[in-house]
Amino acid sequence: MKDFLNKREIIETITPVIENTAMRYGLIPLEISLDKESGKNFLRIFIYSANHNVSHLDCEKISRGLGDMLDELIPFKYYLEVSSPGLDRKFKSEKEYIIFKDHNVIIKLKNSIEQTSEKTIEATLKDYNESFGIKVIYNNQELIIPMDKIQYTKLNDKIEINKNKGEKDD
Repeated sequence: MKDFLNKREIIETITPVIENTAMRYGLIPLEISLDKESGKNFLRIFIYSANHNVSHLDCEKISRGLGDMLDELIPFKYYLEVSSPGLDRKFKSEKEYIIFKDHNVIIKLKNSIEQTSEKTIEATLKDYNESFGIKVIYNNQELIIPMDKIQYTKLNDKIEINKNKGEKDD
C-alpha cells in the first residue's frame, strides 16, 4: 500500500468524524496529522476548548469516542495520540487565526514592517482575512500584517491561563 499517496485522502475522510466527535464534547480539533515515524503510523489530533484548559479527560473522551470509527476508516495499523496544542505551538492553519481572535499572540516577522522596526511583536489578534492578512493591536495601534510577512504566530496567553489556576472544571 502506498501510505504516502493515501495520507491526504485518509485525512479528508476522517476529519469530519473527528470534528463531529470533538463538537459533542465542546472541543475543536486544531490539527489532524498522520505521520510515519520509525516505521509506525501516528494519527495525532490536537484539540482546543474555548471554555477551559484541555484536560486528560478531554483527550480520553475524544480517543474513546473515535476508537472503532477510525479503525473502520484507516486501512492500516496506527497509534492515536490526542493532546492539547500547548502554549508554545506555532499556528499551523488559518483556522487558528479565527479561533484565537482576541487572544494575545507573539508574531515573528520575516522582516520588519513599516509600522515597527521590531521583528518580534506581542499583540492582540483582532481579525483575520485571507486577502489582507491579520489585524492586531500593538502598542495601542491597529496594525494590518500581510500573511506573507509572518514567519510564525503563537499564543501568548500564559497570564490568562495562570489566572484560572486552581479552578475546577465542571
